[in-house]
Amino acid sequence: MQEPQLLQEEKVFKDPVHRYVHVREKLIWDLINSREFQRLRRIKQLGTSFLTFHGGEHSRFNHSLGVYEIMRRILETFEGRANLTREERLLCMCSALLHDVGHGPFSHSFEKVFRFHHEDWTKKILLGDTEINRILRTMGDHFPQSVAEVIDKTYENKLIISLISSQIDADRMDYLLRDAYYTGVNYGNFDIERILRVMRPHEDGAVIKYSGMHAVEDYIMSRYQMYWQVYFHPVTRSAEVVLCKIFLRAKHLYQQGYLFTVEPKHFLPFFQDRITIKDYLALDEAIAFYYLHQWGEEEDPILSDLCNRFIDRNLFKYVEFNPRHYRELEEIKQLMREAGIDPAYYVEVDSTSDLPYDFYRPGEEERIPIMLLMPSGQLQELSTKSEIVESISGKRRFDHKLYIPLDRIMALPQNLSLKIRERLGVMEDV
Repeated sequence: MQEPQLLQEEKVFKDPVHRYVHVREKLIWDLINSREFQRLRRIKQLGTSFLTFHGGEHSRFNHSLGVYEIMRRILETFEGRANLTREERLLCMCSALLHDVGHGPFSHSFEKVFRFHHEDWTKKILLGDTEINRILRTMGDHFPQSVAEVIDKTYENKLIISLISSQIDADRMDYLLRDAYYTGVNYGNFDIERILRVMRPHEDGAVIKYSGMHAVEDYIMSRYQMYWQVYFHPVTRSAEVVLCKIFLRAKHLYQQGYLFTVEPKHFLPFFQDRITIKDYLALDEAIAFYYLHQWGEEEDPILSDLCNRFIDRNLFKYVEFNPRHYRELEEIKQLMREAGIDPAYYVEVDSTSDLPYDFYRPGEEERIPIMLLMPSGQLQELSTKSEIVESISGKRRFDHKLYIPLDRIMALPQNLSLKIRERLGVMEDV
């Protein structure tokens, strides 16, 4: 590996969450200025949440800088405590910076329709014919592969993996604080200064001094609240449902030979399932919004209606739904068909679930638990010492909602509208 170069003068980014993001290494500065990383300015961090929390317009770009900054500070805390080489320290910072570089527009909605994962595209960008790959290879031909392995959680050093991907890592700490700041809620706030002060390196992963247990409890409860109050907000989920239906309809029309008013050339590789890195990087949310506006004027009534709903925030309404009630769901779909409303695009059951904290159980999928460093020097799993964490450990919470265009149902002839609303348990507009 070549000796990493330092900038002649430290660069800083003013940041509302961490106050400043500090950059000393030329490699990090070059990666930030690469075209693939700059693209993250045009990808929102919270997907469709801006339709629920109007301040949630921040990007994957500033989140990635924040994860890098937390990692840099962790490494400062580990100075003299962790046996990390200079290359491994640089590997930690590069992995933190680049962990989200493979995200597409609207993130998870996009992935769901076109059936891929952003982690796979992150690896392709790291290892493919990209500016990021060329920059990373200045540290050695093996270096891009090492970064990909850290992000893929296959790297040999478990400590490094835990810093970027565990139940208390640089990624989670930044997105909780950042998302809370931009959405204007208090749920995601926790004492990151305290957590960084009590974090210690261990061969199997970062651990927390026992004296810092209460700060970690606060962090876990913050994560729990953010998921149910922000990430799983039903209006946000409704927007995701509508967006997914838009992409599905556009893809279906293309496969049927429909002639779009404006050829959706940026989407064609996705419709054809032949996506190159160049194709993937050419599509961001600015481009996607252009097509949403164009499709809102298409002759196809379903595509145009869905696009205008998303753009104008005329989203689907929701009712609580028991997923065991399959017969009721089929009855609702049949009534919608009789009303001339295609249930494939206007009826959706959306399920969310979250596991706020869990620990490894022999024979199950490996999890990286949070370990406490006791005064005796022994390690104890967090839930064995914290009554708060023990009470929620391994307890997965589920939520199921049925999304429908209630405005169209209310506009139907009274007898048909009443039948559908009786099945839904909704007797008036909500």
